[in-house]
Amino acid sequence: MIPQAPEQRRALIGEYVLGLLDEPEASEVRELIEHDRAAARMALEWEHHLLDLADALPAQQPSPALWQRLQQSLGWLPASGATEGGLRRWWNSLGLWRLTSAGLALLVLLSWLPGVLRDAPTGASYTAVLQVPGESARPGWVITVDGDGTLTLDSLVADSIPADRSVQFWTLVDPKDGPRSLGLIEPGKAVTLSAEQIGAVQAGQLFELTLEPEGGSPLNRPTGPVLYIGRAVLIAGS
Repeated sequence: MIPQAPEQRRALIGEYVLGLLDEPEASEVRELIEHDRAAARMALEWEHHLLDLADALPAQQPSPALWQRLQQSLGWLPASGATEGGLRRWWNSLGLWRLTSAGLALLVLLSWLPGVLRDAPTGASYTAVLQVPGESARPGWVITVDGDGTLTLDSLVADSIPADRSVQFWTLVDPKDGPRSLGLIEPGKAVTLSAEQIGAVQAGQLFELTLEPEGGSPLNRPTGPVLYIGRAVLIAGS
């Protein structure tokens, strides 16, 4: 049951954003966010708050074991049964929360897109790694913005989405202006958007994918749960 007291409701929505709720409680909160403007605002505030906390933490150099585990989870290396138990314990440890979005973005970028820095146009270029909210160990999509402003969204996962739902791509520069839809995407498939469609990009800009009703959000803001979220990081230019 959804609590009526504002603070209790806010706490419950925070747990939902972090992915801590089980069904059917998560479904209840999802329904509330889709139809209640105040609840949707609370969810958005939680997303910004959690990302700000992650950004404030110092980046850490990943250990060889962590780097190997990241490569295995992305399919770059075969899984090792002998070390799986120890790696899982490390993977689930509190230390991983200290990997900021910027640090993880650069980590994936240097291995998965080695030519970006070398071949980027002269303008500023950016990258962002979109992760499952609250789980810095689960990158799902990588964004690159070339010097000419072209944005490419590439998938690292193959999610299964219900037939009556759509995945919508959003960006947010200033919370005062609110989020802006960048359209619907098909899970697992790359998307390229022009500079005219994206607009100016800056470091720290928020990007996210949300699960919405079929055909997209009925409002000019996200109404469904956040699937993946991350911030833009400057990688070349000024």
